[in-house]
Amino acid sequence: MIACDTFLFLHLHKSGGTFVNQLLLRCIPGARQIGYHLPYAICPVELRNLPVLGTVRNPYAYYVSWFAFQSGLARRNALFEICSDGGALDFARTIENLLRLHEDDRRIDRLIAAVPDHFVGHGLNLTKACVEGLKGSQKGFYTFLHDRLYRGANATVLGIEELRARLPAYLDRHLPAVPPLARLYIDQAPAMNRSRHEAVASYYDAPLRAQVAALDAPVIDAYRYAFPVSH
Repeated sequence: MIACDTFLFLHLHKSGGTFVNQLLLRCIPGARQIGYHLPYAICPVELRNLPVLGTVRNPYAYYVSWFAFQSGLARRNALFEICSDGGALDFARTIENLLRLHEDDRRIDRLIAAVPDHFVGHGLNLTKACVEGLKGSQKGFYTFLHDRLYRGANATVLGIEELRARLPAYLDRHLPAVPPLARLYIDQAPAMNRSRHEAVASYYDAPLRAQVAALDAPVIDAYRYAFPVSH
């Protein structure tokens, strides 16, 4: 969560947020970090009148990026360990467990035990209370993260695929003057925290594709995403 004088940025996990965080903190005078992956629900009262900026990505791509990133770590997070049975499961079985975590009391109770009871400054930054909210939600994990973050906010949410194209217009509308350095950053700064993986479509069989389509339908439909056939 980054507070600027005229708007608030909410950072959705692995959805281009690091790029925007750095843009704001490096290039926009007065921008300050309030916390990491914090939801609008705990936004300080004095900031509630600010417009909200957010980002989103195709859920199919999110799961591939998350799995690839976690698989490459020497120390993987509790969520990955629990859904992959300690790294023993492949992509399809791990993501099926992640998608259906809301109905798997055994795994979700393990996750509740593993996460802190308060917000921290790194990782997914889910608390025990956050994870309790996933139980019985009937939501895919990415939709759960999206709804948790933006609930209650009247947010302008930009797709990760269009950040460079649409960020300048957003800043023009909400800042008295956009610093030249900000425009240069948007044009030239490299993508950040990108996971290395093959084409997204190659990871999915038909059953897993159908599960994402059903459980993450709210995000897929709201932002007009589709299965990425060629990339």
